[in-house]
Amino acid sequence: MASPYYLPPVKPSAIALGTIFTHASNLAVMAPLFGEAYNNAMKADTKEEFVNSKEAAKTATLWGSNFLGSGVQSYAVAALLTQTGVMSYKGAAYVGALIFAATSVPTVVSQLFQERRPAEYIAIRGAAGIVETVGLSLFLTWWGIRPAHDLIR
Repeated sequence: MASPYYLPPVKPSAIALGTIFTHASNLAVMAPLFGEAYNNAMKADTKEEFVNSKEAAKTATLWGSNFLGSGVQSYAVAALLTQTGVMSYKGAAYVGALIFAATSVPTVVSQLFQERRPAEYIAIRGAAGIVETVGLSLFLTWWGIRPAHDLIR
């Protein structure tokens, strides 16, 4: 079993701000879904009717899992930057680009050739992926990811 001592220390504020950064960029992509849920809430006769609906459950689940995933992603990127010793924006951009290539490029290729999704959809998802990876890496490098006790050594 993995011990927490194997996990690299990361400044808690970097995780918190990275979570907000990633969550906000994800919400920008998912805004149409939340807009649909909002319209359904306005159409419902009562608040209780909407709260008990499938749309509300789907939206709450999506929002919660997105928030949790944003936190995990922020820690993972910060830990990777810490372990690789990246100190510059150029290095952070390279690490972010590698993360993007590993996580988003296969999906983009699949959506383009296999699923035949519209180009606008693929472009938006690709741009969101770049913000979530390269943007997050740059943001975390700017904020600082190492805890104070690691900088004293």
